[in-house]
Amino acid sequence: MEAPAPHSPAEPGSVQIVVTSPEQMRELGHRLAKLLRAGDLVMLSGELGAGKTTLTRGLGEGLGVRGAVTSPTFVIARVHPSLGDGPPLVHVDAYRLSGGLDEMEDLDLDVSLPESVMVVEWGEGKVEELTEDRLQVVIHRAVGDTTDEVRQMTITGVGERWASADLSVLAA
Repeated sequence: MEAPAPHSPAEPGSVQIVVTSPEQMRELGHRLAKLLRAGDLVMLSGELGAGKTTLTRGLGEGLGVRGAVTSPTFVIARVHPSLGDGPPLVHVDAYRLSGGLDEMEDLDLDVSLPESVMVVEWGEGKVEELTEDRLQVVIHRAVGDTTDEVRQMTITGVGERWASADLSVLAA
């Protein structure tokens, strides 16, 4: 992984990271897992194929959860119990949901959040009300007919939980 580009400074409470391969994306997930604890919400956004599920797969490996982390697009949410003493991972794909928090409440995610790490793909405008504290991960990639693996990422901590967190450790 590379350091942030000098022409695009990160906002306070955020870090910018360049990822150049799926393997690096998974490794970033491993590092991210070390910062997370039960009750944390991670919102992932980015184009189709940006690497949201690959990042979550690495996060699941880092948390030591059971089951292969795959895209929950058609089942909406999957719970991956911990194989140790850590929190379970709740992986949600809100792409097919259009009703905002009301539709998300039907999934009882607010019940799962306190004891889990919850990762929501495509959650913008749908899950922010679950908690005041969250990590927002935005992944940009080249679009169109390209095999470019480079991803520009911005990870921003929102709320008191992340106010003093050192997100720069993710860029290691």
